[in-house]
Amino acid sequence: MHIAILTFEGYNELDSLIALGVLNRVDTENRRVTIATPTPKVTSMNGVVIEQMSTLEDACAADAVIIGSGVATREVVEDPEIMKVLRGLDPSRQLIAAQCSGALVLARLGLLDGIPACTDLTTRPWVVAAGVEVLHQPFHAKGNIATAGGCLASQYLATWIIARLEGKEAAEGAMHYVAPVGEKEEYVERAWRAISPYLPTPTPALV
Repeated sequence: MHIAILTFEGYNELDSLIALGVLNRVDTENRRVTIATPTPKVTSMNGVVIEQMSTLEDACAADAVIIGSGVATREVVEDPEIMKVLRGLDPSRQLIAAQCSGALVLARLGLLDGIPACTDLTTRPWVVAAGVEVLHQPFHAKGNIATAGGCLASQYLATWIIARLEGKEAAEGAMHYVAPVGEKEEYVERAWRAISPYLPTPTPALV
């Protein structure tokens, strides 16, 4: 099983790396979580350089994908080579999630047609201009597509993906692991409250 986090030049560390950390708290064999980039290295909005763990082509074949956010997302959606590859994303066979300005990527790929989205306040007008209704809430999902708004909402995307792929117990366990001491139950309850209305009943494994 492969979960890929799309991470572009100018990426937001909170979006890509919090999700990476939470997703890796599930102890499952034959499972990997990677940072998928268009180039061998990318530099964050604050100067943090990370190396490519997988390619965008690899991500299009992954079981689940998170499209991370950053300061250059508008440049990403105008890059014909990147967008040509990302047209290989397919919610009929993948979980696809977008964090903050990642929703703009989904919108430009036509994957939000008829689906409202969550995004950050800065990106909101661009997503609206792309013809997508933007919700004033941290998380929303319909079928295999999810969006989250606000950097720390990345924990909800990670919890949703774990719940879909591994079930409720694994999702709650991962969130409990990373939550602050003395507030673990509160964090687990908040995450579950955010994602549970959008989970299939009962929660099935995707693969």
